[in-house]
Amino acid sequence: MVYACVHRIGLEMLPMFRHSLCTLALSLSLCLGLLSAPQAAPLAATPVASEPTSNLSVCKDEWPAWSLFRTQFVAPDGRITDPETPRAHTVSEAQAYGLFFSLVGNDRPSFERILKWTENNLASGDLTAHLPAWQWGKRDDGNWGVVDANPASDADLWIVYALGEAGRLWKEPRFTALSSLIAARMLRESTANLPGLGLSLLPGPQGFKVDGERWRLNPSYVPLHLLRWLSKYDPNPAWAKIAASSRNLIIGSAPKGFSPDWIVYRAKLGFEIDAQGAERGEGTYNAIRVYLWAGLLSPSDPASRALLDTLAPMGKFVAKNGYPPESVNIMSGEGAKPAPSGFSAALLPFLQARGDKVALQTQINRLQAKPIRPKAYYEQALSLFGLGAYDGFYKFAADGRLVPKWRVACTRGA
Repeated sequence: MVYACVHRIGLEMLPMFRHSLCTLALSLSLCLGLLSAPQAAPLAATPVASEPTSNLSVCKDEWPAWSLFRTQFVAPDGRITDPETPRAHTVSEAQAYGLFFSLVGNDRPSFERILKWTENNLASGDLTAHLPAWQWGKRDDGNWGVVDANPASDADLWIVYALGEAGRLWKEPRFTALSSLIAARMLRESTANLPGLGLSLLPGPQGFKVDGERWRLNPSYVPLHLLRWLSKYDPNPAWAKIAASSRNLIIGSAPKGFSPDWIVYRAKLGFEIDAQGAERGEGTYNAIRVYLWAGLLSPSDPASRALLDTLAPMGKFVAKNGYPPESVNIMSGEGAKPAPSGFSAALLPFLQARGDKVALQTQINRLQAKPIRPKAYYEQALSLFGLGAYDGFYKFAADGRLVPKWRVACTRGA
């Protein structure tokens, strides 16, 4: 993410900073959000090179992008807020991502605060007994609390993973045990055996069975690297079955290479457009994560090549147009207006995994030329995933284990 935010700060000053352009840009974006300073002149575009060079890498032990995200979105008590929503609400997804980012950043104090707030406010004070509610915020009666109690399985999956890997990396048995308990509850409450597809992870415990033979599913809710990890390190063999059905969901729901936000699965017949959903066959703010997760998957994963090949049309769209679409018709491939720059950040691992150097550099340039808004929580979260991986702060092993950069010297020039 590259921002020009403080008036009179020009490119000639960049060598003065020890941070990379990424760090400077994030600092300036935070400054913009906090001080509302006038915009400076736009940054010059980076020319296409034989090897993509973003100037976004950071040669420091800490993860500056996480530090800035934490300052902007994480309250002292551990609640992560989306400031652009009418009621400044919190969703379990944000809490889950915050746990993961703080683990990547080796920030245990923040991890503990985020976990405590999540348990106390989204899980009735006990994550061993309740999956976290999806949404918390200001209710119609003016009080603050749970707005929608139905759990979201993508958030639950990331919480399970972050806790389990925190237990391993920080040698904390409490996290490991809690991860196992939540995973077991997910299997009991958020799964169903779909005829012809197999045991599958539903988007949540309630509301996703359309009728006796149809279910609404979300491909972005099933990152395969997390399911690989559960298949390897959770003793319940059900997770391997869910990993297999999830692979088929991702591939089967993108017949033309574009992933939908939501899809309907009909028993034994396969996938069909979700005619009742608001998106109705569109891939938008949910679906962008499918490409992100595919790019983050270890190249040694047996599904990696199949996913990259299936989703290749999105890479071709970006290469042709210079931007990802904010919305795309999954059957025709027709894209709407250019997406926000957070989508470009999310696509970096995908384009890098595909070896598409020109499209990759184009999106890096776009991030420099079109800054991500500093208060846009979701775009900023996408950028932490995308740029964090691109800049080498973390990666996933073939079995799904997290490989963080902790204390490793940066090998890329700032």
